[in-house]
Amino acid sequence: MIEPRYLLDSNICIYVLRDADGRAAQRLATCEPGSAVASAITYAEIMRGLERHGEEAIAAFDRFFDRVPILPFDRHAASAYATIPFRRGRFDRLIGAHALATGLTLVTNNEADFADIPGLTIENWTL
Repeated sequence: MIEPRYLLDSNICIYVLRDADGRAAQRLATCEPGSAVASAITYAEIMRGLERHGEEAIAAFDRFFDRVPILPFDRHAASAYATIPFRRGRFDRLIGAHALATGLTLVTNNEADFADIPGLTIENWTL
């Protein structure tokens, strides 16, 4: 498997799940398998709200994460989390720390939510 380059934020995963022909989905389709991954935090955040969307949404979620590997949140990510400024949006802080600790580019549509994390590289695939 290729080395990961991109860490997908929850909102990007949701865009792809909701619109298979959208810009985020098209950009993801150009990536080599394994170059775009999701944090275990992203997986948990999406899964948390999934039950109210029914069987079809759960099946799409499972298919998506069959293609996008889940990166475990480890002690290096936890250490990075402890160093970044705290604001509301704990999931965002954890995901940003995970990208920072792994040196991956965070792909998000919420650039402003991560702008205060020094050293974090961000791309927006919805533009």
